[in-house]
Amino acid sequence: QVQLVESGGGLVQAGGSLRLSCLASESIFSFEVMGWYRQAPGKQRELVARIFRGGNIGYVESVKGRFTISRDNAKRTVYLQMSSLKPEDTAVYYCNARGTPLRPADDYWGQGTQVTVST
Repeated sequence: QVQLVESGGGLVQAGGSLRLSCLASESIFSFEVMGWYRQAPGKQRELVARIFRGGNIGYVESVKGRFTISRDNAKRTVYLQMSSLKPEDTAVYYCNARGTPLRPADDYWGQGTQVTVST
């Protein structure tokens, strides 16, 4: 069982920046995709950004140009650099690790970290 621990959330003013980190308990090299999701109060969880083992990256339209996802396999960590934050970015952010060649159905989640953007 892989453990994912997010950190870096907090309270920031609109226009500010935060960097979220997701540390895995074991190597992330084999995971097909690592992603960041978020869930705002009263809303469904949505995909924010994801990075594939081969290097492809995707973002939800609302964060393009403001957020950057990256992974450091040696440090077992995935990052989400968030800039030009807006109040609508307020949510609990979750890290996700999915699928390996040996265990394609694996699907792990962290406990979440709160991001609050004030006006």
